[in-house]
Amino acid sequence: MAFWNLGTLGLEEFRPGIMSKAEIGDNLIMVCMQIGQGKEDTGHEHPFDQCGIVIEGPIEIFIGQERQLLNANDCYFIPSGKRHGWKTFDKPVKILDVSLKQPLTSVVNLAINSENITANSAI
Repeated sequence: MAFWNLGTLGLEEFRPGIMSKAEIGDNLIMVCMQIGQGKEDTGHEHPFDQCGIVIEGPIEIFIGQERQLLNANDCYFIPSGKRHGWKTFDKPVKILDVSLKQPLTSVVNLAINSENITANSAI
């Protein structure tokens, strides 16, 4: 589907505490993600740029040494190869995230590496 309404979009379980819906094209992946309260990704990196907007917050995101508390309508851009992660607080967070589609072997390696960092990692 080429059009989404973020208010009515149905999300499916991605991993415990994270619901998502992805649209995968030839070159890009767009993901709407709802992350439960009290979740954390302590950090990971990957060989592609990533950007997004917070639909419902707050969420704390760090990119390299910079840490920022983001709320609804705040955006982020994560350069390729930059270590980054996030933390949610007392309510769920919804984000819309876009990144470059990777070859399947890169995605499998990223998933394995992310699972080793924390069981709550998202993208």
